[in-house]
Amino acid sequence: MARSKADRFYFENFIEAADCACRAAGYLVECLKKFQPDQVGKMLEVMHEHEHAADQKKHEMTMALAKAFVTPLDREDLAELSQNIDEVTDKIEEILQRFYVDQVAKVTPESIVIAEKIEGCCQLMKDMLTELEHFKKPEKLHEMIVELNHREEDCDRLYLEATRSLKDECSEVMDLFAWREIYDYMEDCVDACEHVADTVEMVVIKNS
Repeated sequence: MARSKADRFYFENFIEAADCACRAAGYLVECLKKFQPDQVGKMLEVMHEHEHAADQKKHEMTMALAKAFVTPLDREDLAELSQNIDEVTDKIEEILQRFYVDQVAKVTPESIVIAEKIEGCCQLMKDMLTELEHFKKPEKLHEMIVELNHREEDCDRLYLEATRSLKDECSEVMDLFAWREIYDYMEDCVDACEHVADTVEMVVIKNS
């Protein structure tokens, strides 16, 4: 069934917000692959533009919900999903902030691999949200939710191995602490993607 223009706004807003996360994740990968310690401040300025764009999408959703009389899903679910999608972009920005605060001099190969995994999770999250408007026929949504959960588990394994190898890779204690923190932030980012999937799953269950 064709949706009204008002209903379309909510689903399109989610897709656009997820696209902000995809762009931020792609930029993170680019920054790590071409890492230059003296350019991290400028990298943060560009990253903040992606984060600001994501915030705008969340604000648009908040304003629309404040004015709406009828919504295609429960108002609380729409607000929670909007917040959770925005959280993904926030977490990506926080990763790069750690490179700046801890004055990291060089990246590890493992960090690039995990960043690429984050980018993949963000793209899958966007694909899942593109499918969300078909929540009444949730078979494809369920597949994406399960796949995102699997990717989170895969990233958990990478996180453990990367953290375990730090003792061999870091000769300075401060470098060890910095990288443990960076990997923690990376894991938080993947968890945020999974949280979006969990919220979508809840929406599907409530509307089945």
